[in-house]
Amino acid sequence: MESSSAASGGSTRREATRQKLYEAAVTLIAEQGFSATTVDEIAERAGVAKGTVYYNFASKSVLFEELLRHGVGLLTASLRDAAEQTAGRGGSKVDALDAMIRAGLVFIDRYPAFTQLYVAELWRTNRAWQSTLMVVRQQAVAVVEDVLREGVGNGEFSAEIDVPLTAAALVGMVLVAALDWKSFQPERSLDDVHAALSRLLQGRVSGRR
Repeated sequence: MESSSAASGGSTRREATRQKLYEAAVTLIAEQGFSATTVDEIAERAGVAKGTVYYNFASKSVLFEELLRHGVGLLTASLRDAAEQTAGRGGSKVDALDAMIRAGLVFIDRYPAFTQLYVAELWRTNRAWQSTLMVVRQQAVAVVEDVLREGVGNGEFSAEIDVPLTAAALVGMVLVAALDWKSFQPERSLDDVHAALSRLLQGRVSGRR
């Protein structure tokens, strides 16, 4: 038991250290770009020795790749939880999509620097971690695809919808709208932004029901 507890404690401490490094890296890279950010700066911002960075990650590129995995993993989990909780309450698939939109906005509100960085990296094609980025992006989109397919299967959605493209469009809508909110309309509340996107989801921009 003692050895197991010690191992657990060591794992917890390492995870806490990695979390500090993720937070330091994402803030610095969002502020000044990947190339301009040094390992020394990441270590200083995280309050650890430079060697600690290399103990946890083989290089700055590996740190950034793992940061992408970590951040998108958190987003994916929040989307899945929103869908599952809605299903548990007996909600419709539209309700599930609406809950996922809100979950995405909550995530972006909590991690705006990561979201800005993630969206910027989606447009770059010369990065060593591009394949990893595509994999983790698809994991998030796949959660939305699952809900859309279930909705098509039970007749709630039209069988003619393009599920992969619709899922990508919904995720993209949340990302772009949230970044615009944070950058240009910060006075708006999360509830305001969610209500606007909810209306788009439910096809009520024209005022028709």
